[in-house]
Amino acid sequence: MTVRPQLPDRAPRANGAPTALDGLLVVDFTRVIAGPACTQTLADFGAEVIKIENPDGGDDTRSYEHADLAGESSAFLGLNRNKRGIVLDLTQPAARDVAGQLIERADVVVENFSTGVMERFGLDYASVVPRNPRLVYCSISAYGREGPFAARSGFDPITQAESGLMSLNGFPDGPPVRTGPPMVDIATGMTACNAILLALLARDRLGRGQHVEVALFDIAVAMTGFYGMTYLVNGVNQSRFGNSPSGSPTVGVYEAADGPFYIACANDRLYRRLMTDVLGRPDLASGPEFANRRARSANKEKLRAIIAAIFVGDTRDNWMAKMKAVNVPAGFLRTVEEAFNAPELRERHRLSQIPHPAAGTVPNIEPPLSMGLTPAVSPVAAPLLGQHTKAVLRKTLGYDDGRIAALADAGVFGRI
Repeated sequence: MTVRPQLPDRAPRANGAPTALDGLLVVDFTRVIAGPACTQTLADFGAEVIKIENPDGGDDTRSYEHADLAGESSAFLGLNRNKRGIVLDLTQPAARDVAGQLIERADVVVENFSTGVMERFGLDYASVVPRNPRLVYCSISAYGREGPFAARSGFDPITQAESGLMSLNGFPDGPPVRTGPPMVDIATGMTACNAILLALLARDRLGRGQHVEVALFDIAVAMTGFYGMTYLVNGVNQSRFGNSPSGSPTVGVYEAADGPFYIACANDRLYRRLMTDVLGRPDLASGPEFANRRARSANKEKLRAIIAAIFVGDTRDNWMAKMKAVNVPAGFLRTVEEAFNAPELRERHRLSQIPHPAAGTVPNIEPPLSMGLTPAVSPVAAPLLGQHTKAVLRKTLGYDDGRIAALADAGVFGRI
């Protein structure tokens, strides 16, 4: 039976604490994962993010199949916190005019349309920057906005496959495996946020904004890490290694009597500690077959079999207690359910529930960074489709009810 954690109400924010991005206006044309992940971070730390969606269904993640509350998917709820949502049918000239006026007032624009779409709408960087030279304009794409591959559509697993990243994931005797979560999308969103913040810092010094770009393929290549760099240095094509990089027998998954855990004894000092203080086998730390990393790698199957036979003789909790007592790096191999009910997550205060206009409350996962002086804002659930359209047009553009009604009659907001 599934055990869901009891989620507390979100602890109130310190009264009067400033936000890092107070006063920053972001116009958000993004959808799916990478772009919304970027703009959610900006919103979490005080930026006013106006999310513009197509009135015909909105962001694709609204209808993702993973789970939903009151018709809103878990994917959408988890990527669009703290944003104000409006709908504009950008095929309508009047809607493009509204978008242009928002951009004129913005500090940041983020878009992840296919290459050429913003140009067709007249909302690309070259078209809008003459009216707002301080604008930071971020484009997120699969293969960049220029060059022979700019028109290619692309998704996280495709760039994992094409960059070499997927070839490093999996076991040596099996096929390449994509990461479970969309890691390239998530890393692209984080990198786009960094690029925007860099451009804002540069704007303070130089007095003008700039166009910044982030491409999924580039991020996937960067995520090959030192394995990609090793290939460039020695020409060796790294193969898959499963849970044990470099074939180390003391890095990877082992089974206790009642379940799996992961250990990471990657150097001689930790290995000796594991053998002597945890397993009670000092002979395995001194003999010529296992005394150093090279010897252990050469005899890895033999050593792994010995260690596995010992670990299966006791419970996971007992082994973890012994390893923690002597600082041997190890951790439970948990399911998502186990992790989200674990003491580490509870004591880090990473989970809460927050109000939602249709569902009552929805779960909330805190931003994965903390700032002492400018903490994250009190979270507001992802918007319903078009929830803030009239409020944004009144506040940000100064439209009165008559003008808003005229735009609605013209189909700017789709069929309401």
